[in-house]
Amino acid sequence: MESVTSIAVRVASGSYDAIVGSGLLDAIGSTIAKAIHSRRCAIVSDENVARLFAERVLESLRREKFETSLITVPAGEKSKSLEQVEAVCEQMVQAGLDRQSFVVALGGGVVGDLAGFVASIFHRGIPYVQVPTTLLAQVDSSIGGKTAVNMASGKNLIGAIHHPVLVISDVDALKTLPPREFNQGVAEIIKHAIIRDPALLDSLEKLDRDNLAPLVSRNIEIKAEFVARDERDTSGHRALLNFGHTIGHAIEAAGGYGELLHGEAVSLGIVAACDISIKKAGLPEQERQRIMSILDRFELPTRLPKSISREKTAAAVQHDKKFDGGQVRFVVTSRIGSARISNDVTMEDIRSAIENL
Repeated sequence: MESVTSIAVRVASGSYDAIVGSGLLDAIGSTIAKAIHSRRCAIVSDENVARLFAERVLESLRREKFETSLITVPAGEKSKSLEQVEAVCEQMVQAGLDRQSFVVALGGGVVGDLAGFVASIFHRGIPYVQVPTTLLAQVDSSIGGKTAVNMASGKNLIGAIHHPVLVISDVDALKTLPPREFNQGVAEIIKHAIIRDPALLDSLEKLDRDNLAPLVSRNIEIKAEFVARDERDTSGHRALLNFGHTIGHAIEAAGGYGELLHGEAVSLGIVAACDISIKKAGLPEQERQRIMSILDRFELPTRLPKSISREKTAAAVQHDKKFDGGQVRFVVTSRIGSARISNDVTMEDIRSAIENL
């Protein structure tokens, strides 16, 4: 293993480490053995990721005398469903797992959300380890303990906050990503730049794909800071992480969780949020143009496909969890590096921004 960075994610209910580096998958057994005393686990992965990495992970765990079972689900957002939750739980029971066992989530954001939710409810809650293999999961979804599955009426409406005991991010896994999959992770980095750290945009403009560990680590630090200050998303601070997501999630729901990847929907949500921010928060046009330029650089969409209904998208917004007592809690930015929740964004503003996409 080359140099490894360990970032502490501190929350009121405890803390855990997010480990970032190269060559971590081959040493995953010894790493987990230091954090978990149980010796029985299920690896939950999707069919694509399992083909690439499951044998290496299984071998490393077996070297440390773990009893392991591999459970795979179909790749894609549609696996974030209650049907898959039940199927995975049933396979865990059949494999002999019990409340002394733990789960390893090996994959991207879908697998992390699904496996984390399974861990939160199996025998009323067992530990799990996040092993994110996509850029999106490494910089965002593996951190913070939010687990969930989707409903037809909205994204992530059924879930729980259940923190992992450990996050292991091997940046070598990112070399296997198709460009579209890599680029959707960039959307979350752009979001972090907008709400907290403008320097991230500089990093993206001169991206070194052979040295991604510092970029991943910095994004984890940002996410961990928001989580530490507002673990259960109650004070409004953690809600700032939803910049671009209110409309982005609605686009995913309107499109049936298939046409666009999550990061692509977030890209469109960022465009719409910038449009609203110009009107409601005074975002300078040149800053909006810089954001648009970087979205274009990474081939992220800035126009809503005609196949996704704008009417359905606007309707889906109203099912979003970020509504509070029926009122919109919309995240706006007045300048890159800063964000706030606005109480004066109306559904008409949102409909107009969706129409302009």
